Amino acid sequence: MSKIAVYPGSFDPITMGHVDIINRIARQYDQVIVLVAQSSQKQSMFTAEERKALIEKSLSHLKNVKVDIFGGLTVEYMKKANSQVIVRGLRAVVDFEYEMTMANMNRKIAPEIETLLVFASPEYYYISSRGVKELAINGGALKDLVPECVIEALEKKIKK
Repeated sequence: MSKIAVYPGSFDPITMGHVDIINRIARQYDQVIVLVAQSSQKQSMFTAEERKALIEKSLSHLKNVKVDIFGGLTVEYMKKANSQVIVRGLRAVVDFEYEMTMANMNRKIAPEIETLLVFASPEYYYISSRGVKELAINGGALKDLVPECVIEALEKKIKK
């Protein structure tokens, strides 16, 4: 049986922190599915399809990574994908309470699914998608915060 991990998130946009975590977990699992959340509750700068394309471009060097879009409960997707592990990244202490709540909620719904918390590398722990968008809107430098393809996509979006 192959080991499949699912890394869900909005990825609006993908950052170097996300890329770092995916690179690290891709070494541990046969397949990693980066699951782009499609939510009508959240206003995104990029559509789910645009986010998927940016992630695929950013991770093209990883042959065991697949990107998918899903709008329902992550645990429902997990069952369909035959995965038992949800990967979540932790940047700072403030992330912990939210992630612990989500992990316990998922455990209640699907006790067979585990949540694996992966700490951000120190050089990336301060990077957030929200911060990147704010920086981009205000003309700040994005080098080393997001992949090159994301810088180009942000510049195009903001010029519109």
